[in-house]
Amino acid sequence: MKMILDKLRSEDGGGLSILSSFVAVVAGLLVGLIILLISNHNQAFAAFLDILTFGFQSLRNFGQVLYFATPIILTGLSVGFAMKTGLFNIGASGQFTFGAFTSIFIAVKFTFLPPPLRIVTSLICAVLAGGVWGAIPGLLKAYRNVNEVISCIMTNWIGIFSVNYLIINNIYDSTRNSTVFVPTEANMPRWGLDEIFRGSSMRPPPLNSGIVIAILAAVLVYIILDKTKFGYELKACGFNRDAAKYAGISEKRNIILSMMISGSLAGLGGALHYLSGAGVTMNVANVLAAEGFTGISVALLGLGNPIGIIFGGILVAYLQMGGNQMQILGFVPEIIEIVISVIIYFCAFVLLIKMLFARMSPRSGKQPMAAETIGESISFSNDAPSGEDENISPPGES
Repeated sequence: MKMILDKLRSEDGGGLSILSSFVAVVAGLLVGLIILLISNHNQAFAAFLDILTFGFQSLRNFGQVLYFATPIILTGLSVGFAMKTGLFNIGASGQFTFGAFTSIFIAVKFTFLPPPLRIVTSLICAVLAGGVWGAIPGLLKAYRNVNEVISCIMTNWIGIFSVNYLIINNIYDSTRNSTVFVPTEANMPRWGLDEIFRGSSMRPPPLNSGIVIAILAAVLVYIILDKTKFGYELKACGFNRDAAKYAGISEKRNIILSMMISGSLAGLGGALHYLSGAGVTMNVANVLAAEGFTGISVALLGLGNPIGIIFGGILVAYLQMGGNQMQILGFVPEIIEIVISVIIYFCAFVLLIKMLFARMSPRSGKQPMAAETIGESISFSNDAPSGEDENISPPGES
């Protein structure tokens, strides 16, 4: 076993990361199966089979999976981006909500804009709204050293109450206790994806260009974090604020920017969800958006890697779609929610499983890593290149 783990463990831990994610998902599925057996042993295996196969039973089903994956990929990116920079953005739900409201407001009220421009404006404003809401915990962290988890929880609830007030006073449909419907011309274009994934079904899935935007956003985040000086500075600051400050990096600026970018991604997810053309509206209720918290599991499942988050989001949406079909077999919605939640939350143990595997496969003749953050390891050694060869200049140099 140790030989297998040692072989899987590459220099960047890629093989071990994939194995850890796989084990977490399998463990969640097995616990979910046990719950199904306890609830209704006669239909347990049929329901479990639905979870595993429903998304691949037809093109339309898989199109539905991609549709539901779109917002949680972006909230996963939101959480994952903050994780990479040493922060825990648990406020993605509030940022998602603010971005969603802003996009709906623009789409409904800015009728003087031509449809393509109105869609673009809605998305841009949603990104800005999410960024502004994400900047609040960043400012508190940077200037008052307030733990971002506490401030994010506070902004989540302030956000939902504020958005409820704004909905009622601007775009409220009293008959539905929700926002009014987004005009058809202000919804995201389909780009033919709904027809591609229609298959033999009479009704196409609500899949649209949002999934393409989500994937492009993940690629962009990957480039920023791993291929740019800015991304290196963000990660260095998250790893050790004092060392980053000594190297001439403004830790306060980077903390704020990290939370702003993280919030912007969640805000974009809210916009793509409610401008999908699927007839989704925002209800006026004191309930936090589930997409924000699902994004935490998606980010952990992808170990903070933007590309891994794409697949993590698709997998979580796949499991949720399959779980929803269990009602046909007589399972009550509460049991379905428990099973899906167990599977998703087991995904959050990926990092723990990775650490256990790492201990089972120690590297011989190599120094252990200096420190490890969630989803990212940054090591500093005595033989590191000088500041001239690095993206970070030594103190005293501009």
